[in-house]
Amino acid sequence: MAIYIILLIMEKEEILKIISCNIRTERLKRRLSQEKLSELSGITQKYLNMIENAKVNPSIVVVVKICRSLNVNIDSLLKNSEN
Repeated sequence: MAIYIILLIMEKEEILKIISCNIRTERLKRRLSQEKLSELSGITQKYLNMIENAKVNPSIVVVVKICRSLNVNIDSLLKNSEN
């Protein structure tokens, strides 16, 4: 629950940066290329690249698709490694 309270006071850019960093980290842990993860998630590689670089604000549907492809809970993408 504390994670959600922290998210409420964070700026949009900070949240996007955390999510994008965690997506990249989880993808690399699984030794997946952007091409492979984008294929598994049903999005383009270009869009995944933009997500991982915090250039776009993906919809919750896209985030859930990525989570399913990585076999992670959405909570794991919201955790800030700096805390």
